[in-house]
Amino acid sequence: MTPLRVAAFVFLSIVALRAAPPASTALPRATPESQGVSASAIQEFVDQAEQTIDALHSVVIVRHGRVIAEGWWQPYAANEPHMLFSLSKSFTSTAVGLAIADGKLHLEDAVLDFFPDKAPAQPSANLKAMRIRDLLTMQTGHHDEDIRDFPFSLEGSAVARFLQVPVAHKPGTLFVYNTPATYMLSAIVQKVTGQTVLDYLGPRLFEPLGIEHPMWEMSKEGVAMGGFGLSIRTEDIARFGQLYLQKGMWKGKQLVPAEWVAAATSRQVSNGSSPTSDWEQGYGYQFWRARHGFYRGDGAFGQFCLVLPQDDTVVAITSGTRDMASVMNLVWDRLVPALKQSPLPPNPAADKSLTTKLAGLTLAPQTETAAATVASAVAGQRYAFDSNPQTLEWASIGVPASGATTVTLHMDGTDQTITSAPGAWRKSTLRFKGVDDVVASSGGWTANDTYTLKVVRYRTPFVTTYRLRFAEDDLNLTVDQNVGPPDSLTRELRGHKDAGAGQRKTETSEK
Repeated sequence: MTPLRVAAFVFLSIVALRAAPPASTALPRATPESQGVSASAIQEFVDQAEQTIDALHSVVIVRHGRVIAEGWWQPYAANEPHMLFSLSKSFTSTAVGLAIADGKLHLEDAVLDFFPDKAPAQPSANLKAMRIRDLLTMQTGHHDEDIRDFPFSLEGSAVARFLQVPVAHKPGTLFVYNTPATYMLSAIVQKVTGQTVLDYLGPRLFEPLGIEHPMWEMSKEGVAMGGFGLSIRTEDIARFGQLYLQKGMWKGKQLVPAEWVAAATSRQVSNGSSPTSDWEQGYGYQFWRARHGFYRGDGAFGQFCLVLPQDDTVVAITSGTRDMASVMNLVWDRLVPALKQSPLPPNPAADKSLTTKLAGLTLAPQTETAAATVASAVAGQRYAFDSNPQTLEWASIGVPASGATTVTLHMDGTDQTITSAPGAWRKSTLRFKGVDDVVASSGGWTANDTYTLKVVRYRTPFVTTYRLRFAEDDLNLTVDQNVGPPDSLTRELRGHKDAGAGQRKTETSEK
Protein backbone atom coordinates (compact mmCIF):
# COMPACT_ATOMS: atom_id res chain seq x y z
CA MET A 1 0.00 0.00 0.00
CA THR A 2 1.40 3.38 -0.96
CA PRO A 3 0.81 6.67 0.83
CA LEU A 4 -0.90 7.93 -2.30
CA ARG A 5 -3.73 5.41 -2.13
CA VAL A 6 -5.71 7.63 0.18
CA ALA A 7 -9.14 6.61 -1.00
CA ALA A 8 -8.38 2.92 -0.88
CA PHE A 9 -7.42 2.65 2.77
CA VAL A 10 -8.01 5.74 4.85
CA PHE A 11 -10.97 7.41 3.24
CA LEU A 12 -13.11 4.38 2.50
CA SER A 13 -16.08 6.68 2.30
CA ILE A 14 -16.94 9.97 3.97
CA VAL A 15 -14.96 11.44 6.85
CA ALA A 16 -17.13 13.35 9.30
CA LEU A 17 -15.65 16.40 10.99
CA ARG A 18 -17.01 18.22 14.02
CA ALA A 19 -16.69 21.96 14.22
CA ALA A 20 -14.22 23.26 16.78
CA PRO A 21 -15.52 23.74 20.31
CA PRO A 22 -14.79 26.99 22.13
CA ALA A 23 -11.10 27.55 22.91
CA SER A 24 -10.08 25.56 25.95
CA THR A 25 -7.18 25.49 28.31
CA ALA A 26 -4.64 22.77 27.68
CA LEU A 27 -3.59 20.42 30.44
CA PRO A 28 -1.29 22.23 32.89
CA ARG A 29 2.46 21.71 32.52
CA ALA A 30 5.03 20.95 35.22
CA THR A 31 8.63 19.85 35.51
CA PRO A 32 9.08 16.09 35.87
CA GLU A 33 10.82 16.37 39.25
CA SER A 34 7.96 18.38 40.75
CA GLN A 35 5.69 15.42 40.02
CA GLY A 36 8.10 12.77 41.32
CA VAL A 37 9.80 11.77 38.06
CA SER A 38 13.40 12.20 37.01
CA ALA A 39 13.83 14.13 33.77
CA SER A 40 16.91 12.00 33.09
CA ALA A 41 14.82 8.84 33.34
CA ILE A 42 12.34 10.22 30.80
CA GLN A 43 15.19 11.10 28.46
CA GLU A 44 16.56 7.58 28.81
CA PHE A 45 13.09 6.27 27.92
CA VAL A 46 13.02 8.44 24.79
CA ASP A 47 16.58 7.48 23.83
CA GLN A 48 15.75 3.80 24.23
CA ALA A 49 12.61 4.23 22.13
CA GLU A 50 14.64 5.72 19.30
CA GLN A 51 17.16 2.91 19.48
CA THR A 52 14.77 -0.04 19.68
CA ILE A 53 11.40 0.94 18.20
CA ASP A 54 10.65 1.76 14.58
CA ALA A 55 9.13 4.26 15.24
CA LEU A 56 7.29 6.41 17.78
CA HIS A 57 5.54 9.45 16.34
CA SER A 58 4.62 11.22 19.57
CA VAL A 59 4.50 10.83 23.33
CA VAL A 60 2.72 12.83 26.05
CA ILE A 61 3.26 11.86 29.71
CA VAL A 62 0.79 13.16 32.32
CA ARG A 63 1.52 12.80 36.05
CA HIS A 64 -0.90 13.99 38.73
CA GLY A 65 -2.89 15.75 36.01
CA ARG A 66 0.07 17.70 34.62
CA VAL A 67 2.01 17.18 31.40
CA ILE A 68 5.62 16.54 32.40
CA ALA A 69 6.99 15.56 28.97
CA GLU A 70 5.76 15.83 25.38
CA GLY A 71 7.40 15.36 22.03
CA TRP A 72 6.66 14.78 18.36
CA TRP A 73 9.02 13.26 15.85
CA GLN A 74 8.98 15.61 12.85
CA PRO A 75 7.15 15.81 10.50
CA TYR A 76 4.51 14.79 13.10
CA ALA A 77 3.39 17.78 15.15
CA ALA A 78 1.43 18.70 18.27
CA ASN A 79 -1.37 20.42 16.35
CA GLU A 80 -1.90 17.57 13.89
CA PRO A 81 -4.42 14.76 14.43
CA HIS A 82 -3.25 11.16 14.22
CA MET A 83 -5.29 8.19 13.09
CA LEU A 84 -6.23 6.06 16.14
CA PHE A 85 -7.35 2.80 14.52
CA SER A 86 -8.83 0.58 17.27
CA LEU A 87 -8.18 3.10 20.02
CA SER A 88 -11.41 4.53 18.56
CA LYS A 89 -13.24 1.65 20.24
CA SER A 90 -12.78 3.13 23.71
CA PHE A 91 -14.51 6.33 22.55
CA THR A 92 -17.41 4.32 21.10
CA SER A 93 -17.65 2.51 24.43
CA THR A 94 -17.91 5.88 26.15
CA ALA A 95 -20.80 6.83 23.85
CA VAL A 96 -22.59 3.62 24.84
CA GLY A 97 -22.05 4.38 28.52
CA LEU A 98 -23.46 7.88 28.09
CA ALA A 99 -26.48 6.55 26.16
CA ILE A 100 -27.13 4.10 29.00
CA ALA A 101 -26.87 6.94 31.51
CA ASP A 102 -29.35 8.89 29.39
CA GLY A 103 -31.79 6.00 29.66
CA LYS A 104 -31.67 5.22 25.95
CA LEU A 105 -29.97 1.80 26.24
CA HIS A 106 -29.48 -1.12 28.61
CA LEU A 107 -26.64 -3.64 28.64
CA GLU A 108 -29.09 -6.51 28.24
CA ASP A 109 -30.92 -5.06 25.23
CA ALA A 110 -31.07 -7.53 22.34
CA VAL A 111 -29.13 -6.40 19.27
CA LEU A 112 -31.83 -7.58 16.87
CA ASP A 113 -34.44 -5.37 18.54
CA PHE A 114 -32.77 -2.25 17.13
CA PHE A 115 -32.79 -3.41 13.51
CA PRO A 116 -35.89 -5.50 12.78
CA ASP A 117 -35.87 -4.28 9.17
CA LYS A 118 -32.32 -5.56 8.62
CA ALA A 119 -32.66 -8.92 10.39
CA PRO A 120 -32.40 -12.23 8.50
CA ALA A 121 -35.70 -13.85 7.59
CA GLN A 122 -35.00 -16.63 10.06
CA PRO A 123 -32.50 -15.44 12.66
CA SER A 124 -30.70 -18.13 14.62
CA ALA A 125 -31.21 -18.64 18.33
CA ASN A 126 -27.68 -17.40 18.98
CA LEU A 127 -28.27 -14.21 17.01
CA LYS A 128 -31.48 -13.63 18.93
CA ALA A 129 -29.55 -14.05 22.18
CA MET A 130 -26.87 -11.45 21.33
CA ARG A 131 -26.94 -8.46 23.71
CA ILE A 132 -25.23 -5.06 23.84
CA ARG A 133 -23.05 -6.47 26.62
CA ASP A 134 -21.79 -9.13 24.19
CA LEU A 135 -20.83 -6.49 21.63
CA LEU A 136 -18.95 -4.52 24.30
CA THR A 137 -16.99 -7.52 25.60
CA MET A 138 -16.24 -9.09 22.19
CA GLN A 139 -18.28 -12.17 23.08
CA THR A 140 -20.69 -12.15 20.15
CA GLY A 141 -20.28 -15.87 19.43
CA HIS A 142 -18.59 -15.40 16.06
CA HIS A 143 -15.62 -17.34 14.76
CA ASP A 144 -12.62 -15.15 13.99
CA GLU A 145 -12.49 -16.31 10.37
CA ASP A 146 -16.11 -15.23 9.86
CA ILE A 147 -15.52 -11.59 10.80
CA ARG A 148 -11.79 -11.08 10.12
CA ASP A 149 -12.27 -9.59 6.64
CA PHE A 150 -15.64 -7.96 7.23
CA PRO A 151 -16.44 -5.74 4.20
CA PHE A 152 -17.03 -2.37 5.85
CA SER A 153 -16.58 -0.37 2.65
CA LEU A 154 -19.11 -2.09 0.38
CA GLU A 155 -22.25 -0.35 -0.76
CA GLY A 156 -25.38 -1.15 1.19
CA SER A 157 -25.88 -1.76 4.88
CA ALA A 158 -22.98 -3.01 7.00
CA VAL A 159 -25.51 -3.58 9.80
CA ALA A 160 -27.44 -6.01 7.60
CA ARG A 161 -24.19 -7.77 6.61
CA PHE A 162 -23.25 -8.17 10.28
CA LEU A 163 -26.61 -9.74 11.09
CA GLN A 164 -26.06 -12.25 8.27
CA VAL A 165 -22.76 -13.53 9.71
CA PRO A 166 -23.18 -17.01 11.28
CA VAL A 167 -23.15 -16.97 15.09
CA ALA A 168 -21.54 -20.31 15.88
CA HIS A 169 -21.47 -20.03 19.68
CA LYS A 170 -23.83 -18.81 22.33
CA PRO A 171 -23.08 -15.10 22.91
CA GLY A 172 -21.29 -14.41 26.17
CA THR A 173 -19.27 -17.63 26.10
CA LEU A 174 -16.30 -16.96 23.75
CA PHE A 175 -13.95 -13.98 23.40
CA VAL A 176 -13.03 -13.17 19.79
CA TYR A 177 -11.72 -9.71 18.94
CA ASN A 178 -14.47 -8.24 16.80
CA THR A 179 -14.29 -4.82 15.13
CA PRO A 180 -17.66 -5.29 13.36
CA ALA A 181 -19.21 -5.61 16.84
CA THR A 182 -18.00 -2.11 17.65
CA TYR A 183 -19.51 -0.86 14.40
CA MET A 184 -22.81 -2.27 15.63
CA LEU A 185 -22.43 -0.33 18.89
CA SER A 186 -21.94 2.83 16.85
CA ALA A 187 -25.02 2.03 14.77
CA ILE A 188 -27.09 1.35 17.89
CA VAL A 189 -26.08 4.64 19.52
CA GLN A 190 -27.03 6.42 16.31
CA LYS A 191 -30.34 4.55 16.18
CA VAL A 192 -31.43 5.57 19.67
CA THR A 193 -30.01 9.11 19.73
CA GLY A 194 -30.50 10.22 16.13
CA GLN A 195 -26.84 11.29 16.05
CA THR A 196 -23.59 9.69 14.98
CA VAL A 197 -21.26 8.85 17.84
CA LEU A 198 -19.11 11.78 16.68
CA ASP A 199 -21.97 14.24 17.11
CA TYR A 200 -23.35 12.56 20.21
CA LEU A 201 -19.96 12.77 21.94
CA GLY A 202 -19.44 16.37 20.84
CA PRO A 203 -21.07 18.30 23.71
CA ARG A 204 -20.74 15.40 26.16
CA LEU A 205 -17.03 14.55 25.73
CA PHE A 206 -15.07 16.29 22.98
CA GLU A 207 -16.02 19.86 23.78
CA PRO A 208 -15.62 19.67 27.58
CA LEU A 209 -12.19 18.05 27.10
CA GLY A 210 -11.16 20.67 24.54
CA ILE A 211 -10.76 18.11 21.76
CA GLU A 212 -10.93 20.23 18.62
CA HIS A 213 -11.87 19.05 15.14
CA PRO A 214 -12.22 15.32 15.83
CA MET A 215 -12.75 13.38 12.59
CA TRP A 216 -14.42 9.99 12.26
CA GLU A 217 -14.62 7.89 9.14
CA MET A 218 -18.16 7.07 8.04
CA SER A 219 -19.62 4.00 6.37
CA LYS A 220 -21.65 4.06 3.17
CA GLU A 221 -24.82 3.95 5.26
CA GLY A 222 -23.80 7.06 7.20
CA VAL A 223 -22.64 5.43 10.44
CA ALA A 224 -19.35 6.28 12.14
CA MET A 225 -17.10 3.23 11.89
CA GLY A 226 -16.90 2.97 15.67
CA GLY A 227 -14.15 0.38 15.87
CA PHE A 228 -11.69 2.55 13.93
CA GLY A 229 -11.57 5.77 11.96
CA LEU A 230 -11.26 8.43 14.69
CA SER A 231 -8.46 10.98 14.37
CA ILE A 232 -7.46 13.38 17.18
CA ARG A 233 -4.26 14.94 18.55
CA THR A 234 -1.92 13.22 20.99
CA GLU A 235 -2.79 15.53 23.88
CA ASP A 236 -6.45 14.76 23.18
CA ILE A 237 -5.67 11.08 23.78
CA ALA A 238 -3.99 12.06 27.05
CA ARG A 239 -7.02 14.11 28.13
CA PHE A 240 -9.30 11.16 27.45
CA GLY A 241 -7.06 8.94 29.57
CA GLN A 242 -6.96 11.54 32.33
CA LEU A 243 -10.76 11.70 32.31
CA TYR A 244 -10.92 7.96 32.92
CA LEU A 245 -8.16 8.16 35.53
CA GLN A 246 -10.33 10.73 37.33
CA LYS A 247 -13.29 8.32 37.18
CA GLY A 248 -15.14 10.42 34.63
CA MET A 249 -14.75 13.74 36.47
CA TRP A 250 -13.45 16.79 34.58
CA LYS A 251 -13.04 20.26 36.10
CA GLY A 252 -15.61 19.53 38.75
CA LYS A 253 -18.20 18.02 36.40
CA GLN A 254 -19.04 14.32 36.06
CA LEU A 255 -18.83 13.85 32.30
CA VAL A 256 -18.98 10.05 32.36
CA PRO A 257 -20.61 8.11 35.21
CA ALA A 258 -18.01 6.75 37.61
CA GLU A 259 -19.85 3.41 37.58
CA TRP A 260 -19.36 3.17 33.82
CA VAL A 261 -15.66 4.02 34.06
CA ALA A 262 -15.17 1.29 36.67
CA ALA A 263 -17.09 -1.32 34.68
CA ALA A 264 -15.61 -0.44 31.28
CA THR A 265 -12.02 -0.65 32.50
CA SER A 266 -12.38 -3.74 34.70
CA ARG A 267 -11.95 -7.36 33.65
CA GLN A 268 -15.32 -8.33 32.23
CA VAL A 269 -14.07 -11.40 30.37
CA SER A 270 -10.98 -13.60 30.24
CA ASN A 271 -8.98 -13.46 27.02
CA GLY A 272 -6.05 -15.68 27.93
CA SER A 273 -3.87 -16.82 30.79
CA SER A 274 -0.29 -15.76 30.01
CA PRO A 275 1.10 -13.58 32.83
CA THR A 276 3.62 -12.00 30.43
CA SER A 277 1.22 -10.91 27.68
CA ASP A 278 -0.57 -7.57 27.76
CA TRP A 279 -3.21 -9.09 25.48
CA GLU A 280 -4.18 -11.81 27.99
CA GLN A 281 -4.98 -9.81 31.12
CA GLY A 282 -8.71 -9.57 30.51
CA TYR A 283 -11.00 -7.34 28.50
CA GLY A 284 -13.56 -4.77 29.63
CA TYR A 285 -16.02 -2.72 27.61
CA GLN A 286 -13.75 -1.91 24.65
CA PHE A 287 -10.78 -1.38 26.97
CA TRP A 288 -7.88 -3.82 27.47
CA ARG A 289 -6.59 -4.78 30.85
CA ALA A 290 -2.78 -4.72 31.00
CA ARG A 291 -0.06 -6.09 33.21
CA HIS A 292 0.71 -4.48 36.59
CA GLY A 293 -2.94 -3.59 37.13
CA PHE A 294 -2.99 -1.00 34.34
CA TYR A 295 -5.53 -0.63 31.53
CA ARG A 296 -5.51 0.89 28.09
CA GLY A 297 -7.13 1.66 24.79
CA ASP A 298 -4.94 0.79 21.84
CA GLY A 299 -4.92 0.80 18.07
CA ALA A 300 -3.01 -0.88 15.26
CA PHE A 301 0.62 0.05 14.69
CA GLY A 302 1.07 1.49 18.18
CA GLN A 303 -1.61 4.03 19.09
CA PHE A 304 -1.92 3.96 22.89
CA CYS A 305 -3.80 5.51 25.77
CA LEU A 306 -2.12 3.90 28.79
CA VAL A 307 -3.73 4.54 32.16
CA LEU A 308 -1.73 3.70 35.30
CA PRO A 309 -4.13 4.25 38.23
CA GLN A 310 -1.70 3.17 40.95
CA ASP A 311 0.80 5.77 39.73
CA ASP A 312 -1.71 8.52 38.86
CA THR A 313 -0.20 8.61 35.37
CA VAL A 314 -1.39 8.62 31.77
CA VAL A 315 0.86 7.98 28.77
CA ALA A 316 -0.39 8.82 25.27
CA ILE A 317 1.65 7.48 22.36
CA THR A 318 1.25 7.40 18.60
CA SER A 319 3.48 5.18 16.47
CA GLY A 320 4.11 3.40 13.23
CA THR A 321 5.47 0.08 14.46
CA ARG A 322 4.94 -3.60 13.71
CA ASP A 323 5.77 -4.51 17.32
CA MET A 324 3.20 -2.95 19.63
CA ALA A 325 4.30 -5.07 22.58
CA SER A 326 7.75 -3.46 22.49
CA VAL A 327 6.19 -0.04 23.12
CA MET A 328 4.34 -1.20 26.24
CA ASN A 329 7.34 -3.18 27.46
CA LEU A 330 9.45 -0.04 27.23
CA VAL A 331 6.92 1.95 29.27
CA TRP A 332 6.66 -0.76 31.91
CA ASP A 333 10.43 -1.38 32.10
CA ARG A 334 11.85 2.12 31.73
CA LEU A 335 9.20 4.66 32.67
CA VAL A 336 7.14 3.03 35.42
CA PRO A 337 10.13 2.44 37.77
CA ALA A 338 10.89 6.18 37.55
CA LEU A 339 7.46 7.17 38.95
CA LYS A 340 8.10 8.09 42.59
CA GLN A 341 5.51 8.90 45.22
CA SER A 342 7.03 12.20 46.33
CA PRO A 343 8.49 15.20 44.46
CA LEU A 344 12.18 15.05 43.64
CA PRO A 345 14.72 17.85 44.14
CA PRO A 346 14.75 20.31 41.21
CA ASN A 347 17.25 19.45 38.47
CA PRO A 348 17.39 22.37 35.99
CA ALA A 349 20.21 20.81 33.96
CA ALA A 350 18.32 17.54 33.42
CA ASP A 351 15.12 19.44 32.62
CA LYS A 352 16.93 21.57 30.03
CA SER A 353 18.51 18.48 28.47
CA LEU A 354 15.14 16.73 28.24
CA THR A 355 13.45 19.82 26.80
CA THR A 356 16.16 20.15 24.17
CA LYS A 357 15.86 16.47 23.31
CA LEU A 358 12.08 16.58 22.95
CA ALA A 359 12.18 19.76 20.86
CA GLY A 360 14.59 18.19 18.38
CA LEU A 361 12.86 14.88 17.74
CA THR A 362 12.61 13.85 14.09
CA LEU A 363 12.15 10.81 11.93
CA ALA A 364 15.36 10.35 9.97
CA PRO A 365 14.97 12.10 6.60
CA GLN A 366 16.48 10.58 3.49
CA THR A 367 20.13 11.49 2.93
CA GLU A 368 22.04 11.68 -0.32
CA THR A 369 25.06 9.41 -0.54
CA ALA A 370 25.99 9.29 -4.23
CA ALA A 371 26.36 11.40 -7.35
CA ALA A 372 23.55 11.00 -9.87
CA THR A 373 25.40 9.97 -13.02
CA VAL A 374 22.16 9.04 -14.81
CA ALA A 375 20.14 12.12 -13.74
CA SER A 376 20.36 14.01 -17.03
CA ALA A 377 19.61 10.91 -19.13
CA VAL A 378 16.49 9.91 -17.23
CA ALA A 379 15.10 13.35 -16.38
CA GLY A 380 11.71 13.94 -17.95
CA GLN A 381 11.37 10.38 -19.28
CA ARG A 382 8.17 8.48 -18.61
CA TYR A 383 8.38 4.86 -17.49
CA ALA A 384 5.11 3.04 -18.04
CA PHE A 385 3.81 0.16 -15.94
CA ASP A 386 1.31 -2.54 -16.66
CA SER A 387 -1.75 -2.94 -14.41
CA ASN A 388 -0.68 -3.29 -10.78
CA PRO A 389 -2.21 -3.12 -7.27
CA GLN A 390 -0.85 0.41 -6.81
CA THR A 391 -2.79 1.59 -9.92
CA LEU A 392 0.49 3.25 -10.95
CA GLU A 393 0.41 3.97 -14.68
CA TRP A 394 3.74 5.73 -15.16
CA ALA A 395 6.50 7.49 -13.26
CA SER A 396 9.05 10.13 -14.08
CA ILE A 397 11.80 12.10 -12.35
CA GLY A 398 12.71 15.72 -12.98
CA VAL A 399 15.98 17.55 -13.35
CA PRO A 400 17.41 18.48 -9.93
CA ALA A 401 17.04 22.20 -9.27
CA SER A 402 18.12 24.23 -6.25
CA GLY A 403 18.94 21.03 -4.40
CA ALA A 404 15.46 19.56 -4.89
CA THR A 405 14.11 16.86 -7.18
CA THR A 406 10.56 16.17 -8.34
CA VAL A 407 9.11 12.70 -8.76
CA THR A 408 5.77 12.31 -10.53
CA LEU A 409 3.61 9.22 -10.09
CA HIS A 410 0.60 9.02 -12.42
CA MET A 411 -2.17 7.06 -10.71
CA ASP A 412 -5.77 6.58 -11.85
CA GLY A 413 -5.39 9.39 -14.34
CA THR A 414 -3.98 11.84 -11.79
CA ASP A 415 -0.45 13.20 -11.50
CA GLN A 416 1.01 13.15 -7.99
CA THR A 417 4.13 15.32 -8.03
CA ILE A 418 6.36 15.23 -4.97
CA THR A 419 9.26 17.65 -4.53
CA SER A 420 11.94 16.53 -2.10
CA ALA A 421 15.48 17.25 -1.02
CA PRO A 422 17.96 15.31 1.11
CA GLY A 423 18.30 15.82 4.83
CA ALA A 424 15.00 17.59 5.52
CA TRP A 425 11.24 17.09 5.42
CA ARG A 426 9.13 19.13 3.00
CA LYS A 427 5.40 19.28 3.68
CA SER A 428 2.87 19.40 0.88
CA THR A 429 -0.66 18.42 0.00
CA LEU A 430 -1.50 15.77 -2.57
CA ARG A 431 -4.94 15.24 -4.06
CA PHE A 432 -6.24 11.85 -5.06
CA LYS A 433 -9.77 11.32 -6.38
CA GLY A 434 -10.84 14.62 -4.92
CA VAL A 435 -9.42 13.94 -1.45
CA ASP A 436 -6.55 15.99 -0.01
CA ASP A 437 -3.82 14.19 1.89
CA VAL A 438 -1.00 15.99 3.70
CA VAL A 439 2.45 14.48 3.36
CA ALA A 440 6.07 15.26 4.09
CA SER A 441 8.86 14.03 1.86
CA SER A 442 12.62 13.82 1.63
CA GLY A 443 14.77 12.24 -1.04
CA GLY A 444 18.22 11.86 -2.48
CA TRP A 445 20.43 9.80 -4.77
CA THR A 446 21.63 6.76 -2.82
CA ALA A 447 23.51 5.18 -5.73
CA ASN A 448 24.62 6.47 -9.12
CA ASP A 449 21.48 4.95 -10.66
CA THR A 450 19.05 5.05 -7.70
CA TYR A 451 16.90 7.81 -6.28
CA THR A 452 15.31 7.08 -2.87
CA LEU A 453 12.20 8.97 -1.79
CA LYS A 454 10.55 8.84 1.63
CA VAL A 455 6.94 9.97 1.98
CA VAL A 456 5.26 10.38 5.38
CA ARG A 457 1.50 10.75 5.69
CA TYR A 458 1.89 12.52 9.00
CA ARG A 459 -1.72 12.22 10.12
CA THR A 460 -1.40 8.46 9.86
CA PRO A 461 1.23 5.85 10.83
CA PHE A 462 2.24 5.30 7.20
CA VAL A 463 5.76 5.99 5.96
CA THR A 464 6.60 4.73 2.47
CA THR A 465 9.99 4.51 0.80
CA TYR A 466 10.24 4.50 -3.00
CA ARG A 467 13.48 3.35 -4.61
CA LEU A 468 13.76 4.24 -8.28
CA ARG A 469 16.63 2.34 -9.93
CA PHE A 470 17.26 3.22 -13.55
CA ALA A 471 18.77 0.54 -15.80
CA GLU A 472 19.04 1.27 -19.53
CA ASP A 473 15.41 1.63 -20.71
CA ASP A 474 13.88 0.26 -17.52
CA LEU A 475 12.84 1.69 -14.17
CA ASN A 476 12.86 -0.77 -11.30
CA LEU A 477 10.60 0.65 -8.62
CA THR A 478 10.59 -0.83 -5.11
CA VAL A 479 7.88 0.34 -2.71
CA ASP A 480 8.47 -0.38 1.00
CA GLN A 481 5.88 0.58 3.60
CA ASN A 482 6.63 0.63 7.32
CA VAL A 483 3.29 -0.84 8.47
CA GLY A 484 0.10 -2.17 6.95
CA PRO A 485 -1.42 -5.39 5.67
CA PRO A 486 1.31 -7.99 4.94
CA ASP A 487 0.70 -7.95 1.21
CA SER A 488 1.26 -4.19 1.06
CA LEU A 489 4.62 -3.89 2.83
CA THR A 490 6.97 -4.49 -0.12
CA ARG A 491 6.26 -4.51 -3.83
CA GLU A 492 8.41 -4.33 -6.92
CA LEU A 493 7.40 -2.95 -10.30
CA ARG A 494 9.28 -2.64 -13.56
CA GLY A 495 8.45 0.08 -16.03
CA HIS A 496 9.81 0.63 -19.54
CA LYS A 497 10.85 3.96 -21.02
CA ASP A 498 8.58 5.42 -23.69
CA ALA A 499 6.33 2.35 -23.70
CA GLY A 500 2.61 3.11 -23.84
CA ALA A 501 0.56 1.94 -20.91
CA GLY A 502 -0.26 -1.69 -21.38
CA GLN A 503 2.11 -2.10 -24.37
CA ARG A 504 4.75 -3.98 -22.48
CA LYS A 505 4.01 -6.61 -19.88
CA THR A 506 5.27 -5.44 -16.52
CA GLU A 507 7.12 -7.82 -14.34
CA THR A 508 5.48 -7.50 -10.95
CA SER A 509 6.45 -9.47 -7.89
CA GLU A 510 5.57 -9.35 -4.25
CA LYS A 511 7.93 -10.00 -1.43
